Amino acid sequence: MSPVLVASDLDRTLIYSAAALALTMPDARAPRLLCVEVHESRPLSYLTETAAELLVELGDRAVFVPTTTRTRKQYQRINLPGPAPSYAICANGGHLLVDGVSDPDWHSAVLARLAEECAPLAEVRDHLAATADPLWVRKHRVAEDLFAYLVVERELLPEEWVKELAVWAENRGWTVSLQGRKIYAVPKPLTKSAAVREVARRTGASLTLAAGDSLLDADLLLAADLGWRPGHGELAESDWTAPGISALPERGVAAGERILREFLRAARQA
Repeated sequence: MSPVLVASDLDRTLIYSAAALALTMPDARAPRLLCVEVHESRPLSYLTETAAELLVELGDRAVFVPTTTRTRKQYQRINLPGPAPSYAICANGGHLLVDGVSDPDWHSAVLARLAEECAPLAEVRDHLAATADPLWVRKHRVAEDLFAYLVVERELLPEEWVKELAVWAENRGWTVSLQGRKIYAVPKPLTKSAAVREVARRTGASLTLAAGDSLLDADLLLAADLGWRPGHGELAESDWTAPGISALPERGVAAGERILREFLRAARQA
């Protein structure tokens, strides 16, 4: 039988920071949480214990592929329950990890496509440096020499500036995504979906399932046979949907648990 491939975004889809948990129920009814990421000796990301059990079962039934905008270093901080995935996608598709090691041929092909189809990273960095106000910018960052992002004070961030940046980037082959306190500027050809299609080709998967919450996950969801988005995030805020995509009502860490239940249900049916 051909395997089922499950490609899922991580942050605010399967795993959640303390600020993103959305524990709106009474304290006595809050779910037990498992910490899956520590950074600088502090717990950073969580899922529910039930979600952890579901993820272990999913790993037995499908090819589970973490699919993230995180850099390789940031991804490697995460310690998910169950066996280490054979494949993982980092840097929004810029790196395809095979048993934890970046595939050099894949990465070289990505770099060639970026050089051909969009403005260089240096131009985008210079624009961000020139237009972003230090009043609300806390950090300028470059990820894997592939894309740039800002860490901002969200309550001070002018909405018009983000819209203007999106238009500027669009004309240069880049896209902009606002996720929590981070504004990402990412080349359009740098996609999770392209890397997921490559994993599907290598594994011979007959069915691809996906989940994600942000604008950068839209192409991933569209490339899958079935997809889910939580009740929070950029896609929910814009009421984004498409055929085969289910919009879940759950928000926060409860959405992560629901997504894993949906993955397992679909994998069992397959």
